[in-house]
Amino acid sequence: MQIQIDPHTLERATERGATEAEIYDTLLNGFDVPAKQGRRGKAAIYQYKATRLNKYYEQKRVEVYYTIERDKIITVTVYVFYGSWEG
Repeated sequence: MQIQIDPHTLERATERGATEAEIYDTLLNGFDVPAKQGRRGKAAIYQYKATRLNKYYEQKRVEVYYTIERDKIITVTVYVFYGSWEG
């Protein structure tokens, strides 16, 4: 299925600390998460081991929300959470 990353998603990704490659990877290999308003969601956890806003984090969780129109995934937004998750 074709993936279209909306410019809004890329703007939010830059602000929140995700890359375009992580967005694609999350959509292709992530696990399902609940979403509202007829949207779908996928999440993935990445090793981070870096400092963000003066605090060190082991991992980050990238969540991508999207719709499917015809045979195309169209992203709506992306959220990034920093912390530590098991598995």
